[in-house]
Amino acid sequence: MTAPGVDEGVRPKRVVVERRLHPVTPFRRAWAPVAVVVGWAAHDPNQAQEQLTRLTATTLLIVLAVVVSAASLYGFLSWWFTHFAVTDSELRIRTGLLFRRTAHIRLQRLQAVDITRPLLARIAGVAKLRLDVVGADKKDELAFLGESEARALRAELLARAAGFAPETAHEVGEAPARELLRVPPRELAVALILTGATWGALAAALVVPPFLWLATHSVWTVLATGVPLLGAAGASSAGRFVGEYDWTVGESPDGMRIDHGLLDRTHETVPPGRVQTVRIVEPLLWRRRGWVRVELDVAGSANSVLVPVAPRALAEAVIARVLPGTEVPATAALSRPPRRAGRCLPLWWRGYGIAVTDTVFVARHGLLRRSVALVPHAKVQSVRLTQGPWKRLWRLADVHVDTGADKTVTARLRDVQEAVELLHGQAERSRTGRRDARSDQWMA
Repeated sequence: MTAPGVDEGVRPKRVVVERRLHPVTPFRRAWAPVAVVVGWAAHDPNQAQEQLTRLTATTLLIVLAVVVSAASLYGFLSWWFTHFAVTDSELRIRTGLLFRRTAHIRLQRLQAVDITRPLLARIAGVAKLRLDVVGADKKDELAFLGESEARALRAELLARAAGFAPETAHEVGEAPARELLRVPPRELAVALILTGATWGALAAALVVPPFLWLATHSVWTVLATGVPLLGAAGASSAGRFVGEYDWTVGESPDGMRIDHGLLDRTHETVPPGRVQTVRIVEPLLWRRRGWVRVELDVAGSANSVLVPVAPRALAEAVIARVLPGTEVPATAALSRPPRRAGRCLPLWWRGYGIAVTDTVFVARHGLLRRSVALVPHAKVQSVRLTQGPWKRLWRLADVHVDTGADKTVTARLRDVQEAVELLHGQAERSRTGRRDARSDQWMA
Protein backbone atom coordinates (compact mmCIF):
# COMPACT_ATOMS: atom_id res chain seq x y z
CA MET A 1 0.00 0.00 0.00
CA THR A 2 1.39 3.40 -1.00
CA ALA A 3 0.80 6.82 0.46
CA PRO A 4 -1.68 9.05 -1.39
CA GLY A 5 -0.15 11.12 -4.16
CA VAL A 6 3.03 9.02 -4.35
CA ASP A 7 3.78 7.12 -7.55
CA GLU A 8 5.04 3.68 -6.49
CA GLY A 9 7.25 3.60 -9.62
CA VAL A 10 9.17 6.70 -8.48
CA ARG A 11 11.82 6.27 -5.77
CA PRO A 12 11.94 9.19 -3.31
CA LYS A 13 15.05 11.31 -3.77
CA ARG A 14 17.72 10.65 -1.16
CA VAL A 15 18.77 13.64 0.92
CA VAL A 16 22.48 14.41 0.40
CA VAL A 17 24.21 15.30 3.66
CA GLU A 18 27.55 17.09 3.45
CA ARG A 19 30.10 16.21 6.12
CA ARG A 20 33.33 17.75 7.33
CA LEU A 21 36.63 16.05 8.08
CA HIS A 22 37.81 15.25 11.60
CA PRO A 23 38.47 18.33 13.80
CA VAL A 24 42.14 17.34 14.09
CA THR A 25 42.62 18.11 10.37
CA PRO A 26 43.41 21.86 10.86
CA PHE A 27 46.60 20.91 12.72
CA ARG A 28 47.77 19.03 9.60
CA ARG A 29 46.95 21.87 7.23
CA ALA A 30 48.35 24.63 9.46
CA TRP A 31 51.87 23.73 8.36
CA ALA A 32 51.46 25.41 4.95
CA PRO A 33 52.31 29.01 6.03
CA VAL A 34 55.14 27.71 8.22
CA ALA A 35 56.50 25.76 5.22
CA VAL A 36 56.52 28.98 3.17
CA VAL A 37 58.69 30.72 5.78
CA VAL A 38 61.02 27.73 6.06
CA GLY A 39 61.30 27.54 2.27
CA TRP A 40 62.23 31.22 2.05
CA ALA A 41 64.89 30.76 4.72
CA ALA A 42 66.32 27.69 3.00
CA HIS A 43 66.37 29.46 -0.39
CA ASP A 44 68.45 32.40 0.89
CA PRO A 45 69.97 31.44 4.27
CA ASN A 46 72.36 34.43 4.38
CA GLN A 47 69.59 36.97 4.01
CA ALA A 48 67.43 35.07 6.49
CA GLN A 49 70.24 35.15 9.04
CA GLU A 50 70.76 38.89 8.51
CA GLN A 51 67.07 39.59 9.02
CA LEU A 52 66.99 37.53 12.21
CA THR A 53 69.98 39.35 13.70
CA ARG A 54 68.28 42.71 13.14
CA LEU A 55 65.16 41.68 15.05
CA THR A 56 64.87 42.37 18.74
CA ALA A 57 63.44 39.78 21.10
CA THR A 58 60.10 41.61 21.24
CA THR A 59 59.85 41.89 17.46
CA LEU A 60 60.78 38.22 17.09
CA LEU A 61 58.00 37.21 19.48
CA ILE A 62 55.52 39.38 17.54
CA VAL A 63 56.59 37.80 14.22
CA LEU A 64 56.31 34.34 15.75
CA ALA A 65 52.83 35.12 17.07
CA VAL A 66 51.73 36.41 13.66
CA VAL A 67 53.06 33.30 11.88
CA VAL A 68 51.40 30.95 14.38
CA SER A 69 48.12 32.86 14.18
CA ALA A 70 48.19 32.87 10.38
CA ALA A 71 48.97 29.16 10.31
CA SER A 72 46.15 28.40 12.74
CA LEU A 73 43.67 30.54 10.80
CA TYR A 74 44.67 28.96 7.49
CA GLY A 75 44.32 25.45 8.94
CA PHE A 76 40.90 26.23 10.42
CA LEU A 77 39.50 27.90 7.28
CA SER A 78 40.79 25.19 4.94
CA TRP A 79 39.08 22.61 7.17
CA TRP A 80 35.90 24.66 7.44
CA PHE A 81 35.55 25.02 3.66
CA THR A 82 36.17 21.33 2.94
CA HIS A 83 33.10 19.10 2.66
CA PHE A 84 32.33 15.69 1.25
CA ALA A 85 29.12 13.86 0.51
CA VAL A 86 28.01 10.55 -0.99
CA THR A 87 25.24 10.98 -3.54
CA ASP A 88 23.32 8.36 -5.52
CA SER A 89 26.05 8.15 -8.17
CA GLU A 90 29.23 9.82 -6.88
CA LEU A 91 31.46 10.88 -4.02
CA ARG A 92 31.67 14.67 -4.05
CA ILE A 93 34.59 16.48 -2.41
CA ARG A 94 34.54 20.30 -2.19
CA THR A 95 37.76 22.04 -1.16
CA GLY A 96 39.40 25.44 -1.50
CA LEU A 97 39.55 28.65 0.47
CA LEU A 98 40.05 31.21 -2.32
CA PHE A 99 39.87 28.94 -5.37
CA ARG A 100 37.10 26.39 -5.10
CA ARG A 101 37.58 22.83 -6.38
CA THR A 102 34.93 20.16 -6.55
CA ALA A 103 35.91 16.56 -7.30
CA HIS A 104 33.14 14.33 -8.64
CA ILE A 105 34.21 10.70 -8.20
CA ARG A 106 31.84 8.30 -9.91
CA LEU A 107 31.25 5.30 -7.66
CA GLN A 108 31.20 2.90 -10.62
CA ARG A 109 34.77 3.91 -11.48
CA LEU A 110 36.18 3.28 -8.01
CA GLN A 111 38.61 0.39 -8.06
CA ALA A 112 40.25 0.65 -4.64
CA VAL A 113 39.59 2.41 -1.36
CA ASP A 114 42.60 2.24 0.96
CA ILE A 115 42.99 3.31 4.58
CA THR A 116 46.35 4.65 5.76
CA ARG A 117 47.23 5.57 9.34
CA PRO A 118 50.50 7.49 9.79
CA LEU A 119 52.09 7.25 13.23
CA LEU A 120 50.79 10.61 14.49
CA ALA A 121 47.36 9.86 13.03
CA ARG A 122 47.28 6.55 14.93
CA ILE A 123 48.04 8.41 18.14
CA ALA A 124 45.23 10.88 17.41
CA GLY A 125 42.82 8.08 16.48
CA VAL A 126 42.27 9.23 12.88
CA ALA A 127 42.89 7.75 9.44
CA LYS A 128 43.28 8.79 5.80
CA LEU A 129 41.04 7.43 3.06
CA ARG A 130 42.72 7.13 -0.37
CA LEU A 131 40.62 6.57 -3.49
CA ASP A 132 41.83 4.81 -6.63
CA VAL A 133 39.75 5.78 -9.66
CA VAL A 134 39.96 4.27 -13.13
CA GLY A 135 41.73 6.66 -15.50
CA ALA A 136 43.04 9.02 -12.78
CA ASP A 137 46.80 9.33 -12.30
CA LYS A 138 46.53 10.94 -8.86
CA LYS A 139 44.63 9.51 -5.92
CA ASP A 140 42.00 11.66 -4.24
CA GLU A 141 41.98 11.45 -0.48
CA LEU A 142 40.02 12.36 2.61
CA ALA A 143 42.41 13.29 5.39
CA PHE A 144 41.55 12.92 8.16
CA LEU A 145 38.52 10.96 9.36
CA GLY A 146 37.91 9.17 12.61
CA GLU A 147 39.03 5.54 12.39
CA SER A 148 35.49 4.16 12.79
CA GLU A 149 34.08 6.72 10.33
CA ALA A 150 36.81 5.90 7.78
CA ARG A 151 36.06 2.18 7.94
CA ALA A 152 32.30 2.77 7.71
CA LEU A 153 32.70 5.11 4.72
CA ARG A 154 35.07 2.67 3.00
CA ALA A 155 32.56 -0.16 3.47
CA GLU A 156 29.75 2.00 2.08
CA LEU A 157 31.76 3.05 -0.97
CA LEU A 158 32.76 -0.55 -1.74
CA ALA A 159 29.15 -1.69 -1.36
CA ARG A 160 27.98 1.08 -3.68
CA ALA A 161 30.67 0.19 -6.21
CA ALA A 162 29.43 -3.40 -6.01
CA GLY A 163 25.94 -2.30 -7.03
CA PHE A 164 24.08 -2.17 -3.70
CA ALA A 165 21.26 0.35 -3.50
CA PRO A 166 22.03 3.66 -1.74
CA GLU A 167 19.40 2.91 0.91
CA THR A 168 21.09 -0.34 1.97
CA ALA A 169 24.77 0.31 1.19
CA HIS A 170 25.54 1.80 4.61
CA GLU A 171 24.00 -1.28 6.28
CA VAL A 172 26.12 -3.81 4.40
CA GLY A 173 29.23 -3.16 6.49
CA GLU A 174 32.75 -4.27 5.74
CA ALA A 175 32.96 -7.63 4.01
CA PRO A 176 34.63 -10.35 6.13
CA ALA A 177 38.18 -11.34 5.20
CA ARG A 178 39.93 -14.71 5.46
CA GLU A 179 43.64 -14.53 6.20
CA LEU A 180 45.78 -16.26 3.58
CA LEU A 181 49.29 -15.27 4.58
CA ARG A 182 51.23 -13.38 7.24
CA VAL A 183 54.94 -12.60 6.89
CA PRO A 184 56.89 -13.10 10.16
CA PRO A 185 59.17 -10.12 11.02
CA ARG A 186 62.20 -12.39 11.41
CA GLU A 187 61.67 -13.87 7.95
CA LEU A 188 61.32 -10.39 6.45
CA ALA A 189 64.52 -9.18 8.14
CA VAL A 190 66.53 -12.19 6.91
CA ALA A 191 65.15 -11.75 3.39
CA LEU A 192 66.23 -8.10 3.30
CA ILE A 193 69.71 -9.04 4.52
CA LEU A 194 69.95 -11.59 1.70
CA THR A 195 68.93 -9.04 -0.95
CA GLY A 196 71.72 -7.87 -3.24
CA ALA A 197 70.29 -4.34 -3.54
CA THR A 198 70.73 -3.82 0.21
CA TRP A 199 74.43 -4.70 0.15
CA GLY A 200 75.02 -2.81 -3.11
CA ALA A 201 73.56 0.41 -1.71
CA LEU A 202 75.47 0.02 1.57
CA ALA A 203 78.76 -0.66 -0.25
CA ALA A 204 78.26 2.42 -2.42
CA ALA A 205 77.52 4.55 0.67
CA LEU A 206 80.75 3.35 2.36
CA VAL A 207 83.11 3.38 -0.64
CA VAL A 208 82.15 6.41 -2.75
CA PRO A 209 82.47 9.23 -0.13
CA PRO A 210 86.11 8.38 0.81
CA PHE A 211 87.10 8.36 -2.86
CA LEU A 212 85.41 11.73 -3.39
CA TRP A 213 87.24 13.15 -0.37
CA LEU A 214 90.61 11.99 -1.73
CA ALA A 215 89.78 13.44 -5.15
CA THR A 216 88.23 16.79 -4.16
CA HIS A 217 88.91 17.44 -0.42
CA SER A 218 85.50 19.12 -0.40
CA VAL A 219 83.22 18.41 2.56
CA TRP A 220 80.15 19.66 0.66
CA THR A 221 80.81 17.31 -2.27
CA VAL A 222 81.18 14.37 0.11
CA LEU A 223 77.98 15.28 1.97
CA ALA A 224 76.01 15.96 -1.22
CA THR A 225 76.91 12.48 -2.48
CA GLY A 226 77.15 10.49 0.74
CA VAL A 227 73.86 11.54 2.32
CA PRO A 228 71.69 10.39 -0.64
CA LEU A 229 73.65 7.13 -0.82
CA LEU A 230 73.09 6.52 2.90
CA GLY A 231 69.42 7.36 2.39
CA ALA A 232 69.17 4.85 -0.45
CA ALA A 233 70.88 2.19 1.69
CA GLY A 234 68.46 2.87 4.53
CA ALA A 235 65.44 2.83 2.23
CA SER A 236 66.45 -0.53 0.73
CA SER A 237 66.84 -2.15 4.15
CA ALA A 238 65.41 -0.43 7.23
CA GLY A 239 62.87 1.53 5.19
CA ARG A 240 61.50 -1.59 3.55
CA PHE A 241 61.42 -3.43 6.88
CA VAL A 242 59.38 -0.64 8.47
CA GLY A 243 57.03 -0.41 5.46
CA GLU A 244 56.54 -4.17 5.00
CA TYR A 245 56.40 -5.09 8.70
CA ASP A 246 53.54 -7.42 9.73
CA TRP A 247 52.49 -7.93 6.11
CA THR A 248 49.14 -9.68 5.99
CA VAL A 249 47.19 -10.84 2.94
CA GLY A 250 43.52 -11.68 3.27
CA GLU A 251 40.74 -12.60 0.86
CA SER A 252 37.33 -10.93 0.85
CA PRO A 253 34.48 -10.44 -1.64
CA ASP A 254 35.75 -6.92 -2.45
CA GLY A 255 39.28 -8.11 -3.33
CA MET A 256 42.56 -9.07 -1.72
CA ARG A 257 43.12 -7.18 1.52
CA ILE A 258 46.70 -6.13 2.35
CA ASP A 259 47.66 -4.71 5.75
CA HIS A 260 51.22 -3.67 6.59
CA GLY A 261 53.45 -1.13 8.31
CA LEU A 262 55.31 -0.73 11.61
CA LEU A 263 54.90 3.02 12.13
CA ASP A 264 52.41 3.95 9.38
CA ARG A 265 49.73 1.28 9.02
CA THR A 266 48.21 0.84 5.55
CA HIS A 267 45.04 -1.07 4.65
CA GLU A 268 44.94 -1.67 0.88
CA THR A 269 42.63 -3.52 -1.46
CA VAL A 270 43.60 -5.23 -4.70
CA PRO A 271 40.36 -5.22 -6.73
CA PRO A 272 39.34 -8.53 -8.33
CA GLY A 273 39.69 -8.66 -12.08
CA ARG A 274 41.96 -5.58 -12.21
CA VAL A 275 45.29 -7.42 -11.94
CA GLN A 276 47.11 -7.16 -15.26
CA THR A 277 50.37 -8.98 -14.45
CA VAL A 278 51.76 -11.06 -11.60
CA ARG A 279 55.53 -11.38 -11.24
CA ILE A 280 57.35 -13.96 -9.14
CA VAL A 281 60.80 -12.61 -8.24
CA GLU A 282 63.49 -14.95 -6.91
CA PRO A 283 66.80 -13.30 -5.87
CA LEU A 284 69.90 -15.47 -5.98
CA LEU A 285 70.42 -15.68 -2.21
CA TRP A 286 66.79 -16.62 -1.59
CA ARG A 287 66.87 -19.82 -3.65
CA ARG A 288 68.38 -22.02 -0.95
CA ARG A 289 65.53 -21.14 1.39
CA GLY A 290 62.91 -21.45 -1.36
CA TRP A 291 61.63 -17.91 -0.92
CA VAL A 292 60.06 -15.67 -3.56
CA ARG A 293 58.57 -12.18 -3.81
CA VAL A 294 55.27 -11.57 -5.61
CA GLU A 295 54.66 -8.25 -7.37
CA LEU A 296 51.60 -6.93 -9.20
CA ASP A 297 50.63 -4.59 -12.00
CA VAL A 298 47.14 -3.25 -11.32
CA ALA A 299 45.46 -0.97 -13.84
CA GLY A 300 45.31 2.58 -12.50
CA SER A 301 46.58 1.61 -9.05
CA ALA A 302 49.81 2.07 -7.14
CA ASN A 303 49.57 -1.37 -5.55
CA SER A 304 52.74 -3.16 -6.65
CA VAL A 305 53.55 -5.78 -4.00
CA LEU A 306 51.37 -8.72 -3.08
CA VAL A 307 53.82 -10.77 -0.98
CA PRO A 308 57.20 -9.31 0.11
CA VAL A 309 58.65 -12.76 0.93
CA ALA A 310 57.19 -16.22 1.35
CA PRO A 311 57.92 -19.88 0.55
CA ARG A 312 57.15 -20.61 -3.10
CA ALA A 313 54.30 -23.02 -2.38
CA LEU A 314 52.52 -20.51 -0.14
CA ALA A 315 53.09 -17.69 -2.64
CA GLU A 316 51.67 -19.78 -5.48
CA ALA A 317 48.60 -20.54 -3.37
CA VAL A 318 48.00 -16.79 -2.98
CA ILE A 319 48.51 -16.27 -6.73
CA ALA A 320 45.85 -18.90 -7.39
CA ARG A 321 43.39 -16.75 -5.43
CA VAL A 322 44.33 -13.61 -7.38
CA LEU A 323 44.21 -15.39 -10.75
CA PRO A 324 41.62 -18.15 -10.31
CA GLY A 325 42.35 -21.33 -12.23
CA THR A 326 46.02 -20.43 -12.76
CA GLU A 327 48.90 -22.75 -11.97
CA VAL A 328 52.46 -21.44 -12.09
CA PRO A 329 54.42 -23.61 -14.56
CA ALA A 330 57.46 -25.40 -13.20
CA THR A 331 60.89 -24.26 -14.36
CA ALA A 332 61.30 -27.44 -16.41
CA ALA A 333 58.07 -26.65 -18.29
CA LEU A 334 59.41 -23.36 -19.64
CA SER A 335 60.65 -23.46 -23.22
CA ARG A 336 64.14 -21.97 -23.64
CA PRO A 337 65.30 -20.07 -26.71
CA PRO A 338 67.25 -22.03 -29.35
CA ARG A 339 71.01 -22.39 -28.73
CA ARG A 340 71.86 -19.94 -31.51
CA ALA A 341 70.35 -17.23 -29.27
CA GLY A 342 73.73 -17.27 -27.53
CA ARG A 343 75.12 -15.42 -30.58
CA CYS A 344 72.92 -12.45 -29.66
CA LEU A 345 73.20 -12.63 -25.87
CA PRO A 346 76.01 -14.89 -24.63
CA LEU A 347 75.36 -16.80 -21.39
CA TRP A 348 72.34 -14.69 -20.36
CA TRP A 349 70.15 -16.27 -23.03
CA ARG A 350 69.78 -19.27 -20.72
CA GLY A 351 67.75 -17.13 -18.32
CA TYR A 352 64.89 -16.68 -20.79
CA GLY A 353 61.91 -18.97 -21.20
CA ILE A 354 58.20 -18.97 -22.01
CA ALA A 355 55.10 -21.06 -21.49
CA VAL A 356 51.47 -20.68 -22.47
CA THR A 357 48.67 -22.22 -20.40
CA ASP A 358 44.90 -22.09 -20.74
CA THR A 359 44.74 -18.95 -18.59
CA VAL A 360 48.06 -17.08 -18.74
CA PHE A 361 51.02 -16.14 -20.90
CA VAL A 362 54.26 -16.79 -18.97
CA ALA A 363 57.70 -15.28 -19.63
CA ARG A 364 60.87 -15.65 -17.55
CA HIS A 365 64.10 -13.67 -17.59
CA GLY A 366 67.21 -13.42 -15.44
CA LEU A 367 69.94 -15.82 -14.32
CA LEU A 368 70.96 -14.36 -10.96
CA ARG A 369 67.68 -12.63 -10.13
CA ARG A 370 64.95 -14.65 -11.77
CA SER A 371 61.62 -13.09 -12.59
CA VAL A 372 58.60 -14.94 -13.96
CA ALA A 373 55.72 -12.80 -15.31
CA LEU A 374 52.19 -14.17 -15.68
CA VAL A 375 49.76 -12.24 -17.88
CA PRO A 376 46.11 -13.38 -18.03
CA HIS A 377 45.01 -13.76 -21.65
CA ALA A 378 42.02 -11.50 -21.02
CA LYS A 379 44.30 -8.62 -19.93
CA VAL A 380 46.45 -8.51 -23.07
CA GLN A 381 45.83 -5.27 -24.98
CA SER A 382 48.16 -5.87 -27.93
CA VAL A 383 50.82 -8.27 -29.20
CA ARG A 384 53.87 -7.16 -31.20
CA LEU A 385 56.77 -8.89 -32.93
CA THR A 386 60.12 -7.09 -33.25
CA GLN A 387 63.30 -8.18 -35.00
CA GLY A 388 66.55 -6.23 -35.33
CA PRO A 389 69.14 -6.84 -38.07
CA TRP A 390 71.37 -9.03 -35.89
CA LYS A 391 68.43 -11.16 -34.72
CA ARG A 392 67.22 -11.37 -38.31
CA LEU A 393 70.59 -12.84 -39.26
CA TRP A 394 70.15 -15.63 -36.72
CA ARG A 395 66.41 -16.08 -37.42
CA LEU A 396 65.35 -14.83 -33.99
CA ALA A 397 62.61 -12.42 -32.85
CA ASP A 398 60.99 -10.96 -29.72
CA VAL A 399 57.28 -11.08 -28.94
CA HIS A 400 55.96 -8.25 -26.77
CA VAL A 401 52.70 -8.58 -24.84
CA ASP A 402 51.23 -5.21 -23.72
CA THR A 403 48.80 -4.99 -20.79
CA GLY A 404 46.27 -2.43 -19.58
CA ALA A 405 48.67 -1.20 -16.88
CA ASP A 406 51.01 0.28 -19.53
CA LYS A 407 53.46 -2.56 -18.93
CA THR A 408 55.03 -4.98 -21.38
CA VAL A 409 56.06 -8.61 -20.92
CA THR A 410 58.51 -9.88 -23.55
CA ALA A 411 59.32 -13.35 -24.82
CA ARG A 412 62.88 -12.76 -26.00
CA LEU A 413 65.08 -14.56 -28.52
CA ARG A 414 62.48 -16.93 -29.94
CA ASP A 415 62.80 -18.75 -33.25
CA VAL A 416 61.15 -16.69 -36.01
CA GLN A 417 58.61 -19.33 -36.93
CA GLU A 418 57.77 -19.93 -33.28
CA ALA A 419 57.46 -16.16 -32.72
CA VAL A 420 55.00 -15.77 -35.61
CA GLU A 421 52.88 -18.64 -34.31
CA LEU A 422 53.04 -17.19 -30.80
CA LEU A 423 51.96 -13.79 -32.12
CA HIS A 424 48.85 -15.08 -33.90
CA GLY A 425 48.03 -17.61 -31.19
CA GLN A 426 48.23 -15.05 -28.40
CA ALA A 427 46.03 -12.61 -30.30
CA GLU A 428 43.35 -15.28 -30.58
CA ARG A 429 43.71 -16.35 -26.94
CA SER A 430 43.37 -12.72 -25.84
CA ARG A 431 40.22 -12.27 -27.90
CA THR A 432 38.52 -15.35 -26.48
CA GLY A 433 39.85 -14.59 -22.99
CA ARG A 434 38.22 -11.17 -22.93
CA ARG A 435 34.98 -12.69 -24.14
CA ASP A 436 34.92 -15.32 -21.39
CA ALA A 437 36.40 -13.18 -18.56
CA ARG A 438 34.43 -12.82 -15.39
CA SER A 439 32.95 -9.47 -14.40
CA ASP A 440 35.25 -6.91 -12.82
CA GLN A 441 32.48 -5.69 -10.55
CA TRP A 442 33.23 -6.01 -6.87
CA MET A 443 31.37 -8.70 -4.94
CA ALA A 444 29.80 -9.89 -8.19
